[in-house]
Amino acid sequence: MRFTSLIVELLRARPRLIFWVASLCLAAIWFLLPTLLYTSPPGNLAAELAFGREYQVGTVMGPPLSFWLADIAFRLAGGHMFGVYFLSQICFIVTAWAVFTLARAIVGKQQAIIAALLTLTITALSYQGIEFGPLILARPLWALTLLHSWRVMGEGRRTAWFLLSFEIGLLFLTLQSAPLLVAILIAFALATSQGRKALASLDPLFCALVVLVIALPYYLWLLRTGATLPRPPMQGAALDKLRHWGNLLGWLALPVSGIALLVIVNLRRFNRNPEQAPVIYRPPLTPFARSFVYTLALAPPLLLSLLAALYDLDDVVAGQGAVLLLAGLAVVVAAGDLIFLRRQEVLRMVWLLVVMAPVAIALAGVFVLPWTGGGEVRTLLPAADMAKFFDVIYRARTGRPLQIVAGDPQLAALLGYGSMGRPQVFYDFAPRQTPWVTFDAVNRNGALVVWRATDTVGAPPPGIAQRFPGLMPEVPRTFDRPIAGRQEPFRIGWAILRPASAK
Repeated sequence: MRFTSLIVELLRARPRLIFWVASLCLAAIWFLLPTLLYTSPPGNLAAELAFGREYQVGTVMGPPLSFWLADIAFRLAGGHMFGVYFLSQICFIVTAWAVFTLARAIVGKQQAIIAALLTLTITALSYQGIEFGPLILARPLWALTLLHSWRVMGEGRRTAWFLLSFEIGLLFLTLQSAPLLVAILIAFALATSQGRKALASLDPLFCALVVLVIALPYYLWLLRTGATLPRPPMQGAALDKLRHWGNLLGWLALPVSGIALLVIVNLRRFNRNPEQAPVIYRPPLTPFARSFVYTLALAPPLLLSLLAALYDLDDVVAGQGAVLLLAGLAVVVAAGDLIFLRRQEVLRMVWLLVVMAPVAIALAGVFVLPWTGGGEVRTLLPAADMAKFFDVIYRARTGRPLQIVAGDPQLAALLGYGSMGRPQVFYDFAPRQTPWVTFDAVNRNGALVVWRATDTVGAPPPGIAQRFPGLMPEVPRTFDRPIAGRQEPFRIGWAILRPASAK
């Protein structure tokens, strides 16, 4: 007698329910984890908020849209970081929904849920989405771009051009490498008869005009600041670049290892009763559908990783999350019209282990890493205590609220988002990167200068002392860590530059 688990029956009968339960549960986990456990934002998020509050059309960090949205979410949450964490998970859900909708249009709703669940494993292993930024925002925009590109080319819906134009424009305003992603999409369209047919109208011109209008401010900023294209790849050392490309492909293989493990578990040779496996059916695919999925699943990771290797970049251009979006759908397409789900309990357990492994790693980083003495945990810095102390001391010394923070860029960024009034962050070591503050403004309005202190004397580093002559350091302030473990005391050196009117 054939046994089919309740989960498989739900996959076949209620695929939308399974999709929303899985995606919303994962989003809830990754929202609650940083909100409840992190005392300082991960990665470069504090600096992104510092740049976002200025609402510049362009900065050294790239196109501005993600920074603007981060600042808006932070303000709407009343100055709490959970607003930005929530925005990250909105991006995750929209990405998953767009991939599921695209898969449903190509392989049918039953196999679409399998593609969506496989995509969730890639998302979990590539980047959890806590650190909101350009790479996180690019995911839903690229997923929606792929969805509406299929609507235009695969289904012939001219009305999809309207949404496609806005999505590409916002992608250009989010990611520096957006033109490369769109170039791959255009190349595919030109190489296929259905794609050329979709382009043979006035709709692409309208789309290009909308993209130009949306992205024009940023690219005008690039021209005004004299920004140039990246230098061409260095000649020679071909073996080193080939080795680097191999390393990048290896890092790309890691997020899809969960899919590979699920495929291995589901192989017929590991199932004792292959005739009893339930079947997930789909209607036959057209050649264009196969070409669309295979090309846009393989070309971005291969080409953009090669480009990253040529330019000696540490990560794949456009990020792992964007270039691997269609990997799960490509596996489903390659599996055939009939997908047998063998060893159902084992498949379910493996999938849960894959998507929950990053959660376990994040928890270990909070509760275990501080006791190993292996380095500082950036998400466990006492940002709130620092902001409260320096707010009070600066106002007591100067009679004014804190307006500018300089010195160590990490500490300045933490104070920039945590202090009352959100002071401006000034990169004194590279003033052109923060053009909204100058040394004249520092002399006129005053500033707080902070740095890492290694002893109880708290002398400023030579670079800071040189850039701020006459700096009078105060006694270093030591802050308690949320989980001290075996880490060194968190000691901050600081000095106040008084406003000109208060001197």
